[in-house]
This record gives sequence, C-alpha cells and structure tokens, in this order.
Amino acid sequence: MRYTHLGRTGLVVSRLALGTMNFGHVTDEAASHAIMDRAVEAGINLFDTADVYGGPQTPDIPKGYGISEEIIGRWLEKSGNRNKIVLATKVYQPMDYGPNDRRLSAYHIRKACEDSLRRLKTDHIDLYQAHHIDRHTPWEEFWQAMEQLVRQGKILYVGSCNFAGWHIASAQESAKQRHFLGLVSEQSIYNLNNRSIELEVIPACRHYGLGLLPYSPLDGGLLGGALASVQGGRRDSLAERLRNHAGQLEAYEKLCRDLGERPGDVALAWLLHNPDVTAPVIGPRTTEQLSASLKALDLGLSQETLASLDRIWPGPGEEAPEAYAW
Repeated sequence: MRYTHLGRTGLVVSRLALGTMNFGHVTDEAASHAIMDRAVEAGINLFDTADVYGGPQTPDIPKGYGISEEIIGRWLEKSGNRNKIVLATKVYQPMDYGPNDRRLSAYHIRKACEDSLRRLKTDHIDLYQAHHIDRHTPWEEFWQAMEQLVRQGKILYVGSCNFAGWHIASAQESAKQRHFLGLVSEQSIYNLNNRSIELEVIPACRHYGLGLLPYSPLDGGLLGGALASVQGGRRDSLAERLRNHAGQLEAYEKLCRDLGERPGDVALAWLLHNPDVTAPVIGPRTTEQLSASLKALDLGLSQETLASLDRIWPGPGEEAPEAYAW
C-alpha cells in the first residue's frame, strides 16, 4: 500500500479509500466484514461511510437508517481494528421525517453525531464530513457545532462532500476568523468522464490545503469495461448510457487492451497520477473486486497514454476562468 497525508494535516492515509455505500444494500453483512478484513490486510486505512448508507437512496426519504454504520460498528467490535483505521462518516441527509432530522443545523449535527457514534460502536469519528452544502445554515452555526464536537473529543477533523469551489472558500475564511482548522478534505465525484471539478473545486482544494477524495472513480461502472460487459451479454442500467458514450468507450477500451490493462485499473491509475488527488474512494461489492483494485496502485501511465486519455475523455482544458474566458 502507498500512503500520503490528508491535505495539509499530519494524518497519514492510504492512497485508496474503502467506500461502504453498498454495505447492507447490495452487500450483506458477512461479505461486508470480509471486505473490511481484506482492506486492512491490504493496508487500506481510510474507511468512508455515511449515516444514511445502507438502503436505496431517494431524495428526502430516509431508507438507510444507518445500516452501513451498524455493520461497520459490529465489525469494529469483533475485529478490534478501530485503531488501525481512519474512520470517516457524514452528516446532512435525512435520517427521519422530522424537519430537523436533516441538513447542517447545530441541532441536527449534535444528534447525528451521537447516533453515528452509537451505531459505529466507537467514542470518536476521525473525519466528520458535511455530505452536502446547507444553504440555510450560516457558517458561524456550522463551525460552532463542529468546534464543540472537537472539544468533546467526538470528532478529530472536519471534511466536506459535494461542495462547490466557492463553498470551500467561504467555509475556510469563516473558520480562519475563528482560529479553527476548518475543512481538511473534500469528497467530490471525479473520474475520466466527469471532470467538472477541475474548473474550481480542485483549485480551491489546492489553495486551502484540502485533501481530495474522488468518489465514483469508475463512473458507476462505465469506465470498468462496460462496453465489453454488455457485448458479452450483461444487461443492466449501463446499457442505456452506452448510447451516449459508445465512441469514447470503444476508443478507451481499445487503448486499455493495447496497454494490456483492465479499464477499471486505468481509470483508477489516472486519478492516482493526479498530485491533487489524495485517495479515490472505491466501493467493492466483493473481496475479489477489492483485491483487483489494488493493481492500480502500481500502474504507471506514460505521458503519451495520459494524452490519449485526455483526447478520449476531454476535460475543461484549464482551470476557471481561462477554460471559458479566453
């Protein structure tokens, strides 16, 4: 395993993070425990979950109710591996039907943290992440709530997810006024097919020293050999997406074949090649998928290959405003 610091902090994390959104919904408890065992064995120490994970997610309808956290908590209790991992979870999504059972008010943050600690069977969360921006809660309230949790020893670091670049900037400037560390990481969707964060989120992370944790690194399976899978007889939701990306996928999967590498490994290696990326968040459904993902850590991509990937999956080209102003 390879390791790096989480943003500007002294905290050392693995270059791959274990995502657990499938735990309880797609992957049963026994298989989830086996995946976590394998992750620790492989040296992965950053485990990412969320209070709402564990069931099918639909807007404003809580169905997860902490199932993923409960599975992790029972594994921590059984394995004794709490001090071997950096445990990350999230707050924001609806966890019940009351008006204060969601978002980032101090009221909800306090209760959500207590509930996550109970489900995870631990006395502290290493990285507590705002799952989304809350446009109705002022930064003063958000930071006061987080500072209180830090003082109580219930959380160590604060991170964000799905923030725009200017959200990161405003959050950090508010934290600076309070002489508080502020955000240490941002978790955003980022992959070869979705490169929007190159415009402003990545520059903001770089400027403020936030670690970048890309989720959906294979774009829901699109970059994991989807074309070959469908042609081989697999029928699932990816089939409809192929119509919009058929030409790109043909070129991409041919490039991977020419390299002698699996498409999923190339997609992960592309992220790992970016110095702004701390650790892609992978979401294996089986131990075999987890083990296969480790290959990307040792896969070097030449400048010629990187240029080919840029031609197949073009990003914005430059950061804002140059990408669109000149």
